[in-house]
Amino acid sequence: MASFSLVLIWVFFLFYIPIQCRLLSYNTKPHHHLLAISRISLPPSPAPEAAAVSPSYNAHDSINNKVSTVFNVLSFGAVGDGVSDETQAFKMAWDTACQTEQQQQEEAIVILVPRSYSFMIQSTIFTGPCKSSNISFQIDGTLMPPDGPDSWPRNITKRQWLVFYRVNGVALLGGGLIDGRGQKWWDLPCKPHKGVNGTTAPGPCDSPVAIRFFMSSNVTVRGIRVMNSPQFHFRFDGCQNVHVESLSIKSPSMSPNTDGIHIENTNNVRIHNSLIANGDDCVSIGAGCYNVDIKNLTCGPSHGISIGSLGMRNSRACVSNITVSDSIIKHSDNGVRIKTWQGGSGAVSGVKFHNIHMDTVRNPIIVDQYYCSTKSCQNQTSAVHVSDIVYSNIKGTYDIRSPAIHFSCSDSVPCTNLTLSEIELLPAKGEFMSNPICWNAYGIMETLSIPPAFCLLDGNPLVMQDRDVDQC
Repeated sequence: MASFSLVLIWVFFLFYIPIQCRLLSYNTKPHHHLLAISRISLPPSPAPEAAAVSPSYNAHDSINNKVSTVFNVLSFGAVGDGVSDETQAFKMAWDTACQTEQQQQEEAIVILVPRSYSFMIQSTIFTGPCKSSNISFQIDGTLMPPDGPDSWPRNITKRQWLVFYRVNGVALLGGGLIDGRGQKWWDLPCKPHKGVNGTTAPGPCDSPVAIRFFMSSNVTVRGIRVMNSPQFHFRFDGCQNVHVESLSIKSPSMSPNTDGIHIENTNNVRIHNSLIANGDDCVSIGAGCYNVDIKNLTCGPSHGISIGSLGMRNSRACVSNITVSDSIIKHSDNGVRIKTWQGGSGAVSGVKFHNIHMDTVRNPIIVDQYYCSTKSCQNQTSAVHVSDIVYSNIKGTYDIRSPAIHFSCSDSVPCTNLTLSEIELLPAKGEFMSNPICWNAYGIMETLSIPPAFCLLDGNPLVMQDRDVDQC
């Protein structure tokens, strides 16, 4: 009992250590209130034995196509009527599965959420590490949180819903649905789209991220449908070896801050063969991320695929080795974007945007080093250095309200080594083609771009030789 108390004390201090987060347009999110101790899963009490394989479960849906033990949440007291509070049943199923040892390395421990049932779960943390490094959450039914802020328990944080903490080898699989029931959260008067001329009303504004993986490794998400998250649909913090495959995310285009997938301090990430339509970035890449591969993504309506924002509050941000390829971005405010705040430090480097089709996108190619979510940002000297960015085979149409190519780089830390090749972006309406905008942007056109980016500067900036630029 004494050792268990020490564990709780350790977890308490861990989650009160601030970690870098992405500024949202309506509110910052300090992490020292992020997780509530009361929602951490306790060691399992006597629970039902492993169930036989349910008729609704297909063994080939598990991550390694083999199943050793299946825990059906119905066997732990879940009702599945969409109204009853199923939190304890899911926690007990998780705790039992987490304490079960796999018999062979290739076999999986499976928590089954059966089809034809709907389960309402309150904010919950599924904690590890577990005895098995191969646990699958097979979601064939529907999962949903309490219906809006007024239904959320008062003593429970409103900043997250389902959290996986310190898990290794977990997978979310299946053809089921995770419905975030976000409408009542989006309608809070503090949201940016609710006030006159973009203003917001005072009052509580916290809204939960639907699914968050924190300090976890070897994570797989495959085949799940997620919709209407109150805020981000997925968030990965401090994770490594993340594989997202055949994911479907859908929320209205005016739903605020509903990023599809946000990663922060996370590396070795693959996001493949997925469809995302939402009210913010399809994928947003925060500080501390490297080795990220995004491929065959259909994105939009949305705010596009973004690196950033970075350098908020004079922070240091390092992002490298990012590839976005073979994707479609349609009817979005942005296409491929890098955005940084003035006053930051660090670097974004080794980024490749290749073979991307744009369909009526307002800013298909954009670097914005003057990013500001308000109208009161002050000019600052330092900046995150943006360099070694390749744009190749990017074609399609753009919304004529903005230029097709926009490089707005820092006065003191210019963008360097920008490369354009086989760029062909035409206005979606009319015949007038706007010229690209470049400010302190150094690079080359390997082929003649449409529109031609003659505004790029040649060579290397002299100002860089006089400054100690942080290259990470």
